[in-house]
Amino acid sequence: MQPFLKSTNNQNPRPLKDKWATGSSTEKKDKPWVDKYRPKCVDEVTFQEEVVAVLKRSLQGADLPNLLFYGPPGTGKTSTIFAAAIELYGGKACPPFKIIILDEADSMTAPAQAALRRIIEKESRTTRFCLICNYISRIIEPLTSRCSKFRFKALAHNVQEERLLKICEKENLKYTQESISALVKVSEGDLRKAITLLQSAARLIVDNEITELAVFEISGVVPTQMITNLLQVCFKGSFEQLEFAVQSMVDKGYAATQILSQVHDSIIEHNLSDKQKSVVTEKMAMMDKCLSDGADEYLQLLSLCSIFLPQAH
Repeated sequence: MQPFLKSTNNQNPRPLKDKWATGSSTEKKDKPWVDKYRPKCVDEVTFQEEVVAVLKRSLQGADLPNLLFYGPPGTGKTSTIFAAAIELYGGKACPPFKIIILDEADSMTAPAQAALRRIIEKESRTTRFCLICNYISRIIEPLTSRCSKFRFKALAHNVQEERLLKICEKENLKYTQESISALVKVSEGDLRKAITLLQSAARLIVDNEITELAVFEISGVVPTQMITNLLQVCFKGSFEQLEFAVQSMVDKGYAATQILSQVHDSIIEHNLSDKQKSVVTEKMAMMDKCLSDGADEYLQLLSLCSIFLPQAH
């Protein structure tokens, strides 16, 4: 028994450690670009000048109030509080309080928010709270009155393009100006979404140039020409041609909600009368509601496109 135990104890566990070490280095290497290029200080936060100015004054005095960040997704709310925390706790003197960050606070129920209000009151000496949400109207009044509110604006196109170009330069990516413009258009002001799509495109097109078509393929956006062809069939074709066009788009896997959004944008710019546009957009609202309730995508798209036939004459 002793020789067996000795031989067991002499086994070297290093291969297991090496395996985990390799895994951790790979994980570090494949870090998402959203985290990799997140601002490290408040000054690096772009296009939110008012928020940055107020936070910098608060950080200089180490007197941080309870915060409420609200605005569209991907505009830098979480990144800003992370950068502020790095400056606050990485400075010379550590402040006598801790920070609790509550993301997606607008998803909390009203009773939960009421309980949080009491917690904020009790822990005011040792804790600062930062609530992050998209819709401030879903936060109860007793909470909003106890926080300094900061509105985050949707990022301008030139700001997004500048950040994407810097990432492309650091990652040595080949790209076209059309692909960068497509990323900005598809993301709709959400820089986080734009960076994620850029990383996905870089992994798909390893050594080649990132193109506009590759961005559309990754994001699930319907090509503009396909939407144009669909509207041409709606206005000038027969019902049989319309049925075939709708079935073709569904078979290619495009989401009905995405088609609806792009058709809506095209109709707004189309040379229809106000009365015709009102009829079509009302039908779009009904279709959106039906899709949310789980209706069949093909039938809803066919029903929507059928509205265009009488409006075209």
